[in-house]
Amino acid sequence: MAVSVVLTILNEVGSIGHVLQDLQAQDMAAGEIIMVDGGSTDGTPERVRACDSVRLIEAPGANISQGRNRGIEAAQHDFIAVLDAGVRLPPDWLRHITAPLRARQADVVAGFFEPAAHTPFEIALGATTLPTVRDVHPATFLPSSRSVAFRRDTWRQVGGYPEWLDYCEDLIFDLRLRATPGVRMVFEPRASVRFRPRPNLAAYMRQYYRYARGDGKADLWRKRHAARYAAYAYLLALLACWLWPNARRHRTVTGGLTLLAAAGGAAYIAKPLRRLPRLWAAAPGPQRILIVALVPVIRVAGDMAKMAGYPVGWIWRLKRKPPPWRT
Repeated sequence: MAVSVVLTILNEVGSIGHVLQDLQAQDMAAGEIIMVDGGSTDGTPERVRACDSVRLIEAPGANISQGRNRGIEAAQHDFIAVLDAGVRLPPDWLRHITAPLRARQADVVAGFFEPAAHTPFEIALGATTLPTVRDVHPATFLPSSRSVAFRRDTWRQVGGYPEWLDYCEDLIFDLRLRATPGVRMVFEPRASVRFRPRPNLAAYMRQYYRYARGDGKADLWRKRHAARYAAYAYLLALLACWLWPNARRHRTVTGGLTLLAAAGGAAYIAKPLRRLPRLWAAAPGPQRILIVALVPVIRVAGDMAKMAGYPVGWIWRLKRKPPPWRT
């Protein structure tokens, strides 16, 4: 059966040509390609209109959830494949991401995503924030909508993407899919896309601030965020103990607490360090030293961004009272 490929775009003139090229080079042709533009001002719609094989829907001001829902609603086919505009696709992506649907073995197919890192910072960021296939537990994996496919009836069954949410929208969509009886989700690691991580610390912190703000809006991961605040409160209290004038009297206790904190910190960066060898094969020795040094910096910077964004999302939630999404 034919497949509709849907993606949202916004000011993607620098990358849209690559994804168009990759989609047209698939070894299984899409039945249609739908791009929903949220109000680009950089010439992206003009670039898309020049491609006869793409159907452009203009939706100025639409967030990513609204754009995806509009594109899926307009699709002509029952099988839907969703991706992001900034990715690169292998030629067999569409075939792999839809094979379980076409074989009637699944209602949702979770693809995968990998970093296409070009700089030491991007390598360190990819290792710190992105899982490997070995990290994935298929029974609980929540796919990114960078690479996912599903039946349109299944999308309707869970109410589509949550249009009131601007970030973490695909997590809510995934959680509703997981909670719906009878919905079969499979993991297909061969349907993997590649994308460049954020290029610098400021861009990364903005991204994770928005992610955490989305967590707060959607009331996601309370325990995880609480644990983060508690860990940094512990570190601040430990620092205060060392700076306190009478700390020498309690050197044994303070030293033990410091060793505990050091062990926790080592465990916190262990997984990113284990992921580095698969990403830095072409990096010379001095760059590898820099990459290793960047991992804890990225960890702490991301935590700061999350701790700033999460309460902002919660305040928004208390004021706006969005609709409940849990079934």
